[in-house]
Amino acid sequence: METLLTEKAIADRVSELGGSFTEIYRGRPLTVLGVLNGSVILVADLIRAINIPHQIGFVRASSYRGETTVAGQLTIDTDLLPDITGRDVLLVDDIFDTGRTMARLLDELQQYQPASIRSLALLWKPARREVALVPDFYGFQIPDAFVVGYGLDYNDNYRHLRQIQVLNPEEI
Repeated sequence: METLLTEKAIADRVSELGGSFTEIYRGRPLTVLGVLNGSVILVADLIRAINIPHQIGFVRASSYRGETTVAGQLTIDTDLLPDITGRDVLLVDDIFDTGRTMARLLDELQQYQPASIRSLALLWKPARREVALVPDFYGFQIPDAFVVGYGLDYNDNYRHLRQIQVLNPEEI
């Protein structure tokens, strides 16, 4: 595998984003809402970089199953969702690929009447976007490659890697 983003580059960017969110949301009721499972590592690092009181929660969205690298039907599970009514929500996902997952999640979360909702994706693949939506914030723009590490997986493996790596077709 080839390293696309180093551990240091990711840590520096997450720290920078945390500082920005500290200023943006200062004095406001913030909930950082991670999309399971891919965002767990990012959320853990990000909440430590946001230096104001905030709550966290999770929502599950999945369109990949097993060894597939092609998205299937999206399922959304809000069982772990905290009360976000009247709160500012930062929806955090590992990757913005086609954008369909983020668009559906944003629509779904509106029914809970948050004060505001903005999106953050660690990785954004502009070449793959299929919706008009773009992430409000992102860590890195990346090329159209299958990536793993820092929470991203292939067949639920590689999430533990501290860097983002390109998984070549012969490794799939």
